[in-house]
Amino acid sequence: MGTRASPRKGSLQFWPRKRARKFLPSVNWEPINSKKTLKGFICYKVGMLSALVKNNTLHSMTKGKNIIIPVTVLECPPMKIFSARFYKNGKVADEVLAENLEKELKKKVKFPKSKKHSLENIKKGDFDDARVIVYSQVKKTGIKKTPDLSEIGLSGSYEEKVNFIKENMGKEISVSDVFEKGELVDFRGLTKGKGFQGTIKRFGLKLKSHKSEKGQRRPGSLGPWHPARVTFRAPQAGQIGMFTRALYNNKIIDMGKSENKEELKKIKNFGDVKADYLIVNGSIQGPEKRQLIATSSLRKTKKQIKKNFELVEVLR
Repeated sequence: MGTRASPRKGSLQFWPRKRARKFLPSVNWEPINSKKTLKGFICYKVGMLSALVKNNTLHSMTKGKNIIIPVTVLECPPMKIFSARFYKNGKVADEVLAENLEKELKKKVKFPKSKKHSLENIKKGDFDDARVIVYSQVKKTGIKKTPDLSEIGLSGSYEEKVNFIKENMGKEISVSDVFEKGELVDFRGLTKGKGFQGTIKRFGLKLKSHKSEKGQRRPGSLGPWHPARVTFRAPQAGQIGMFTRALYNNKIIDMGKSENKEELKKIKNFGDVKADYLIVNGSIQGPEKRQLIATSSLRKTKKQIKKNFELVEVLR
């Protein structure tokens, strides 16, 4: 039997392996298509539970039967528009701040400088794209008080985008205005931070023999004598976790108001869900209370689209 090969793990697609600069990542909104005008929503991870669901998936071996699946609960407090950002040739040309913003925001958020335009005198030829900066009303939850801000893309023509901004400026936007039950969504956010770790945990190296010199939990060599340098591909100890990742095609099993939902109260490491909620199939990156951006699905797959689960009961 030949020697079993075990090359170093860790994709060079994600390089350098260091902590992300911010919790909510920047998103390329151009390729994302959405049924609704707003392409994304800010939500907070509550935790994982088990759910009893009726499987209505076509051609499934358990079709028509009740099965137990792992689910993730997310709290989605309503959002408000902080400002409208207008683009010209791919660059930010102007930003219009919303009127009558909450007084608490001035203490917690840095306001942009006032520009020459207002929503009333925006002309069709001035700009070619528009997006919104939104902030979450996280004070309506039990997580924290400082809101999270993020830029969210809009779908439709330029006129439709401007009309959406004018209609919703100063109004609350709920998660039901953006997503529907049974829809596929993507989640972008940071993974759970694990700090400074060695090469065994970080890259999956094989443990050396107990008789080896200079330690078991390290690589046998960092490279040849010549060239006399250590390449960046050599597995070494360092940061693991707190990386920006995208999780694709998560099916929304249930969504709605958390009022009178006993199964969404006294959740470990979180507490009570007070605002709107999402229940999605499978696991989501990050620890409890981690902020995430839920977006419309970028690349749907037939396998995920055909899944059809009817929620019976959330198990605790």
